[in-house]
Amino acid sequence: MEPEELLNENRGEQPKPAADSPLVSLRRDLKMFSESLYEVAVEIMVEGLSKYPIFIAHQHELKLGELILDRFELGTEWSIHASTMEEFIEVGVIKPELKQRFIDTYKSAKEFMCVFVVVPEGANFVFVPYE
Repeated sequence: MEPEELLNENRGEQPKPAADSPLVSLRRDLKMFSESLYEVAVEIMVEGLSKYPIFIAHQHELKLGELILDRFELGTEWSIHASTMEEFIEVGVIKPELKQRFIDTYKSAKEFMCVFVVVPEGANFVFVPYE
């Protein structure tokens, strides 16, 4: 029961559904493109670019990494860029003194995609298992 119901407020009105978290749509988009993202991660590692591929998920303009999935072209809610730990250090997203901590936290790139999620409230790393 909602607090409004306890106070008899909002009588006769239907409760408004909670807005979906943007992470719900992100999860859906990542699931849809899981195989493609895995192939990109493997390519980054095989070509020797990095042992630590990072995907950047965003819904606005971003100048970090290389655009691989454009939400406007694909009709999805999120665009995805491919990058690496090294680029994140180079541009200052990861401080050089925190490099080892990032490496220690990084999960197997063969099992998990490392996603840097950028939303208006801020940004954070999440590890999502490949489907």
